[in-house]
Amino acid sequence: MKVMFIGAAHEVTGSCHYLEACGKHLLIDCGMEQGADVYENQDLPVQASEIDYVLLTHAHIDHSGLLPLLYSHGFRGTVLTTPASCDLCDIMLKDSAHIQMFEAEWRNRKAKRAGEPPFVPLYEMKDAEGVLKLFQACPYEQPYFLTEGISVRFSDVGHLLGSASIELTVEENDVRKVIVFSGDIGNINQPLIKDPTYLEGADYVIMESTYGDRIHKESKDYTLELAKIIQETFDKGGNVVIPSFAVGRTQEILYFLRKIKQEGLLSRYPQFEVYVDSPLAIEATQIFHKNMAACFDEEAMELVNRGINPISFEGLKVTVTSEESKQINTNQIPKVILSASGMCEAGRIRHHLKHNLWREECTILFVGYQAVGTLGRSILDGVKQVKLFGEIIDVKARIEKLDGISGHADREGLIRWLLAFSPKPERVFIVHGEDKVCDMFAQSLQEEYQFCTTAPYSGDCYNLLTNKKIKSGLIVKKQARKIQNSVFARLLAAGGRLMAVIKHNEGGANKDLAKFADQINALCDKWDR
Repeated sequence: MKVMFIGAAHEVTGSCHYLEACGKHLLIDCGMEQGADVYENQDLPVQASEIDYVLLTHAHIDHSGLLPLLYSHGFRGTVLTTPASCDLCDIMLKDSAHIQMFEAEWRNRKAKRAGEPPFVPLYEMKDAEGVLKLFQACPYEQPYFLTEGISVRFSDVGHLLGSASIELTVEENDVRKVIVFSGDIGNINQPLIKDPTYLEGADYVIMESTYGDRIHKESKDYTLELAKIIQETFDKGGNVVIPSFAVGRTQEILYFLRKIKQEGLLSRYPQFEVYVDSPLAIEATQIFHKNMAACFDEEAMELVNRGINPISFEGLKVTVTSEESKQINTNQIPKVILSASGMCEAGRIRHHLKHNLWREECTILFVGYQAVGTLGRSILDGVKQVKLFGEIIDVKARIEKLDGISGHADREGLIRWLLAFSPKPERVFIVHGEDKVCDMFAQSLQEEYQFCTTAPYSGDCYNLLTNKKIKSGLIVKKQARKIQNSVFARLLAAGGRLMAVIKHNEGGANKDLAKFADQINALCDKWDR
């Protein structure tokens, strides 16, 4: 019984942990790294084709985004997650594949003109569609028996629609251990979704530390604060542009905008228009509607029961086609524009920034976490110019942040979640935080609350039967390692899958095995140059 840390170790994104128990190979999350990438993630200790299960905490790309790549490398096991996460991944992984393919097409047009080798996307749409067929829904609080000796339970952790902490109960060599993976722990008193569920017992806890170094500012009335920013911007004749994560944050902002309209807080602009310019956000909003009963909190459900849609209102407009998107900025009437991506790294928001960043009368309003190294973080930190679509744009718009609004628990929230475990776990592993934050949070939990804590690096491996470290990872800075050709990596993975298939056929009929061997040899003869 051992756990190995792969991604989000001394980093915020790219969550991925490997668990080996009862003869099975499991991954908890398989996320894509976003923004600054400090350390090189170690490879999985087994081939993708040998992974039996992936347990997914939630649908955000930094937790789910490499599942199509895992599939392309031979994974054919089962992905278990909540029903809402299944629905969200169905749109988000396809959207990610579309972005990968679009970026490859764009880069290859430039590469061809420059005589450079072609750029290969990380994965393609067929890979996203393939892995989505392996998804299986597991409702909250319903125990699911994976295999002899391993059961799993998903509990609402209040971070995103469908988000969960994962509790694994493993019995091996007559020893029973409970291992909890926190996922991203949600903030309390968020609109729409429920507060985090507090679990009571675990031998080991692997928990996030995104905001382990800070306290959210005292909760404000976000409706009033948002109304004030909109009022001041409209009075100057400008637009309010909100870079917003398509899934989760967009729906929360729509909730606040509905309240502004309902309470008449913009008396001079009662008919103001709001544009949601993100096909993904539009689809995600429909999924929010579908999963209301299982995921919405009491306040939101009270509105639903009264026949009020919590995230819709008069004046809300959605734009699907690129032509509709272009028309938004030709309209000179002040408006609110919500567009993805939330960190301004891709998507239509970059077009809206190009049209509005240079205008002093406009406001760019950030409503979510901005990772180091992203365009959003640069703008928020006060950069004077940005480059968009090959053009230098002066930053003259008013830059604001809606402080306190966060899908992540702050330091107090993280500690409150951990203190619910009684007795204390044997060890708490601190992950999913910036480099120094992981160490600082782990140390403070140990000194102030007497937890046994560790902030592992990628490649660190622990025996959970003995609570001992059995392997240390190589701490390698990202730039120190040459990036492997992705096509050749795919070929190597295919070879690994072939070996796994051969092993699975041990004991088969001699006639079938001989035929299989002949087919492999014929293939080798063709390519052995």
